[in-house]
This record gives sequence, structure tokens and C-alpha cells, in this order.
Amino acid sequence: MRWLPFQLNPDLPPEGISRADYILRKFGEKDSSRYKRVAAVGESLGLDMQFDKIKVQPNTVKAHRLMHHAGELGQQDAMAEALFRAYFVEGANLTDDATLAEYAAQAGLDREEILAYLATDRDADLIQSADVEARQVGISGVPFFIFNRSIGVSGAQEPDVLLQAMEQARQG
Repeated sequence: MRWLPFQLNPDLPPEGISRADYILRKFGEKDSSRYKRVAAVGESLGLDMQFDKIKVQPNTVKAHRLMHHAGELGQQDAMAEALFRAYFVEGANLTDDATLAEYAAQAGLDREEILAYLATDRDADLIQSADVEARQVGISGVPFFIFNRSIGVSGAQEPDVLLQAMEQARQG
């Protein structure tokens, strides 16, 4: 399994924007009450999602760069888990290098090496081009699953739908 980059908000500035401003712009309301259903689903699965803790709606290029780099080091799944927990449970600012490096360390990566990596623009072009490529093939949201490079499934689906897609991709 590989995690591929896709930005939900590619036009955000590198430092992100206030989450409150983002919610107001996107939904025309001041609170994030529309995320209560998502939080309830997460809770049913043992995930304590805390949308109210999120103060910065991030531009995710740095986080995607970090995911790519973690993949090169064989730690992509651990990095994905750490970043999801950081953002959705702890409300971490995913545009901040020190914050990203701390979660990278929790995922088993070297904090100082990650700080040095994030201080560069290494892999930024790769992330941007992969994001553009995803949009060109019709991906417009997350999650999006691609099985055996042939079958795509969009959105949060029931396990049987994903299993059927996997079986179809294996036969194809």
C-alpha cells in the first residue's frame, strides 16, 4: 500500500489560514457543527476526533512531502497514522516544521533529519505534480482508493465494496 498526495485545498497559503475563517468561507457558518456526524462515526470506531481543537486549516504540501519522505524510509504508514492523530485528534498545525518533526519522531523518524528536510523544498515539485495528475484523472476528493492501478473507488465505502473492488482488480 502507498499513500499518494492529494490536496483538498491546494490554493491555501503555505502557512494555512484560520480554521474559523475556512469554515466560514466554505460553509457560510461560524462553527464546525457539520463535522459532528464524522466525529460520531469516528467515535464508533474508537477514534476521538476533536475538530474543535483545529485552529489552522493547513496547506498540506509539507505534510505530503513528509509522507513521501517517510515512504522512502519505509515508515509511510506510521507517518500517516501520526499525522492523522496530530490533526484530527490533537488539532496540530500541520504547516509548522517543528510540529511536523515532532510527529515524525513519534513515527520513528529522526527529528533533526526531518527538520533539515523540511527546511528545503525537496520533493515539493513532485508533490505538486502528483496532485495535478490526480485531478487530471478525475480524483476530486478523499478518500480515494486505487487497486492494482486499475480500479478506483471514491469516498468512504463499506468494507464489502472495497473487497469487491480488490477482487475485481486482482482478476483484471
